[in-house]
Amino acid sequence: MGMEADMDVLVVGAGPTGLLLANELQLAGASALVLERLPQRTGQSKALNLQPRTAEILQLRGWLERVMSRAVTTVPGGHFAGLPLDYGVFDTPFPYQVGIPQARVEESLEDRLAEEGVPVLRGHELVDFEQDSDGVTATVAGPAGQRRLRARYLVGADGGRSTVRHLLKAAFPGRDGRVSMVVADIVLDGASELSDEWRLPSLEPGDNGLFFLLSLGDGVYRVLFGGPRQQELDRSAPVTEDEVRAALRPHHGGRLRLREVRWASRFTDASRQAERYRDGRVLLAGDAAHIHLPAGGQGLNLGMQDAFNLGWKLAAQIQGRASEGLLDTYHAERHPVGAMVLENTRAQGVLLVTDPDVLALRATMAELLTLPEANRRIAGMISGLGIRYEMPGSPTHPLLGARLPGIELPTGRGLLLESAAHPSLTAALAPWADRVDRAPTPFPDAQAVLVRPDGYVCWVGRSDDAHLSTALHRWFGAPSGTETQ
Repeated sequence: MGMEADMDVLVVGAGPTGLLLANELQLAGASALVLERLPQRTGQSKALNLQPRTAEILQLRGWLERVMSRAVTTVPGGHFAGLPLDYGVFDTPFPYQVGIPQARVEESLEDRLAEEGVPVLRGHELVDFEQDSDGVTATVAGPAGQRRLRARYLVGADGGRSTVRHLLKAAFPGRDGRVSMVVADIVLDGASELSDEWRLPSLEPGDNGLFFLLSLGDGVYRVLFGGPRQQELDRSAPVTEDEVRAALRPHHGGRLRLREVRWASRFTDASRQAERYRDGRVLLAGDAAHIHLPAGGQGLNLGMQDAFNLGWKLAAQIQGRASEGLLDTYHAERHPVGAMVLENTRAQGVLLVTDPDVLALRATMAELLTLPEANRRIAGMISGLGIRYEMPGSPTHPLLGARLPGIELPTGRGLLLESAAHPSLTAALAPWADRVDRAPTPFPDAQAVLVRPDGYVCWVGRSDDAHLSTALHRWFGAPSGTETQ
């Protein structure tokens, strides 16, 4: 037997993925500690958006209002390499992106953790860990030196250069970056002619490569650029003011004058994904599990949705009420979603290359995306609204495996939607009554619909359908009173 655990889950990384996961664990009754190597927040925001599905999951928990209070705007639709997508074709309360700097999302999630007494240990870095059959022992370095922490599980949500993934020696297949670009927040003079409206980027490549400028308010602008000069520089070379000035010069008649660079970073189109998201009691989420070109505004959202899928399953495992294999469905469900994002970002990367043939391809793609079926398919990928998980052991139905929009599950429990009170349903549900709430169903073609804690439909059927018991066992574990630790 290992030594007693200090907490149920040690979450490494206080970005959006790690903070959302800690919130989910707290809600489900599991204890967590978030470890962050940076002593304080930088205030920098690489991402600037929440996609519709991410807005839905925050609404599901009743957390969206606190996030929206810090949002800047909403941006209609989405884009695929700058080609517009219509989100209005989906049944969602959010047919738009929420324009909000990543730092504000993190602040909102961390504020809630503070209210619930969940610690975020800043200025502390994971140095090493070892796992056994009972848990994980982590060696952590902080201002007072090294110490050891014991947790039942460890989750690496520590970014693209993940220490957890490195220590795990996890296979991370894919390819290195071939194209280098710069993202920076800058202060400009002579920008009075620029619109303050947030908009979808126009990413058609030109003779000088890519260039996009967006107002963040208060005279601060986000600039993204990548041309021949960026391909000549080393990935680790600092971004200089002269480099930013040179990128600004060909645009807006040369009237924009750089006053200050708040922060700047290089990024590439490197594309890699962890072969396994779980190794025993250690799991990977967010950029620790996958890296890709930040095309279409998917990265932050993909990570937060990883955490949303993982949190309730990990809590059920910790509390001894998970069915056999429940925790493995995290990899089974999220790895294909990550692979899909890597694939579509690689495709978008091709459309950003300065080449006459690529411009012809962009024109063809733009025309194709005006077709309703093509728009729905690609918009579903980018927005996260098209995700549909496989639900084995249940008859097929259009709702099965899809997310259920417009509901709230603020306790993190499941939900049985039913057309009327049926004795057989009541009897079947009774052993799981402490984990599943009940409500009327809005679907006339489905007598009853069972929804998982993450808002995905896991069973659709009749009141006498034997598959209900199978679904309850699979997703909600052993009946009450029969849990095992």
